[in-house]
Amino acid sequence: MMKYVLFSILSFLFFNSIAQSKNPIFDQDSLKLISSQFKFTEGASVDKQGNVFFTDQPNDKIWKYDINGKLSLYMDKSGRANGTYFDQKGNLIVCADENNQIWSIDKNKKPTVLFTDYEGKKVNGPNDIWLDAKGGIYFTDPYYQRDYWTRKSPEILKENVFYLPKGKRKARIVAADIVKPNGIVGTPDGKFLYVADRKADVTYRYDIKDDASLINRTLVFNQGSDGMTLDNKGNIYITGKGVDVYKPSGEKIAHLNVPEDWCGNICFGGKNRNILFITASKSLYMLPTNAKGVE
Repeated sequence: MMKYVLFSILSFLFFNSIAQSKNPIFDQDSLKLISSQFKFTEGASVDKQGNVFFTDQPNDKIWKYDINGKLSLYMDKSGRANGTYFDQKGNLIVCADENNQIWSIDKNKKPTVLFTDYEGKKVNGPNDIWLDAKGGIYFTDPYYQRDYWTRKSPEILKENVFYLPKGKRKARIVAADIVKPNGIVGTPDGKFLYVADRKADVTYRYDIKDDASLINRTLVFNQGSDGMTLDNKGNIYITGKGVDVYKPSGEKIAHLNVPEDWCGNICFGGKNRNILFITASKSLYMLPTNAKGVE
């Protein structure tokens, strides 16, 4: 009898530990490849309906994967769009890397240049982007040499985070204390901004002041990121060699293996915002989750 009781207790502890260690957010085996017809995918973002848009940056195209599972070319000649984000009016705001600009693309696919230079100089190359509730644009500006540029060196030596107020053409530097800023995302309440430093391989959180300036830089975890998104519990999803998930406290709670060399960006899409879409090298993947996106 004693042996049976002991066995039962050990069995309970063993299987309970497995259940507790199982990732509560997603199932690795549910990862699904949508397509691998691209050269390098980037800039995943979602519209109000839950349709997902992403870029094939080297091929200068923007693609759409709609809520009914249809993949289609949305726009050719996209200004070498990299990071993207939808504003409240449904315009697609993009980091147009070809001429180092910020574009707004309306529902008729007509682009408008919102930003062109900083104090008469070309910025390094707007990379990733997040919009606040006021319609202001935060964007990272690392320097990655492109083969389609005529210039071979930066005009601005420092790699910064900029803020472009809504309706203005003049951006200002809001973070100059990062080596190579890349992934960026803010919280829905507008209180905090996360910025990843690819070169230092860390991610910081800033407090956002009422005037959109950033203060109180705090190290959240020792890992950088290419793209970032958040769920409704405040967890931070970052990309690189697969996808990693961190709590706001900096505790790592999940890892997703993606069978590609690199994951560039990420967003939640679908009608219920519970499907994770991952732009990874030449491919686009999707993964059902137990979480819900907030972007």
